[in-house]
Amino acid sequence: MATGDEGLKIAATGVGGWFRELDQLLRGELTRLSSLRRDGIAISLRRLSYVIVVLAMSYGFCMGTFALFRVQGPGVWQLVASIAKVPLLFFLTLLVTLPSLYVFNALVGSRLSPMAVVRLLVASLGVMVAVLASLGPIVAFFSVSTTSYPFILLFNVLVCGVSGVLGLMFLLQTLQRLSVLDSETARESATGPDHLAREEPSSALDPLEGRVLGKHVKVVFQIWVIVFGLVGAQMGWVLRPFIGHPGLPFVFFRGRESNFFQAVLQHIHTLFS
Repeated sequence: MATGDEGLKIAATGVGGWFRELDQLLRGELTRLSSLRRDGIAISLRRLSYVIVVLAMSYGFCMGTFALFRVQGPGVWQLVASIAKVPLLFFLTLLVTLPSLYVFNALVGSRLSPMAVVRLLVASLGVMVAVLASLGPIVAFFSVSTTSYPFILLFNVLVCGVSGVLGLMFLLQTLQRLSVLDSETARESATGPDHLAREEPSSALDPLEGRVLGKHVKVVFQIWVIVFGLVGAQMGWVLRPFIGHPGLPFVFFRGRESNFFQAVLQHIHTLFS
């Protein structure tokens, strides 16, 4: 029977294993050609989803700290809402965009199964949220050191944009590697195994030297990336408020009006006027 210390050690190892999988994604170990050929996208959807929720909640806490230091008094409920809604933002965006990625992927001749597409999207969300959570302390610092609502809102948009770009770069590079493996597998089935040495990319974002997607394939996936960005931005607008306007009473959701892009332009004008 395990002692209390042994039980804590086992629990810590289990939690560490969840984050180790994300660390392997960030380092590119799970998206090398050799790994993809052998195991596909070898992640546990359940474990990585838990990690995404934890990291997204941590960023929600950092985002919500602006409401804790308002002149009118701390907005504790806004902090709670931010913690709850950031994970919701990512998983709802995944749910809305998943069918389109599968159709786009099939359209260019890829043989990825629906489950492989889900794994790829969840892995990309893991990268996005990891970047976001790593920038969370910086967001919290600015949240407690400024009273400018337009500034902190635009700063959060910038941080989310950076994490989104890096996550989608990861997705595009992994799609490229999977497409290369598809074409090599098809060629080997027709001509026999190819034993030429292949140079592995050194990171998750490095392109494959000498192997490029066809022009139409690249355009199709770039269109999907734009669609994902638009859906994610507007989903954030639908689920607002995340920060909490200091001059408005707290509500969990605001009514439908305007759109994300009009609001950003308006706050840019307010900030510099």
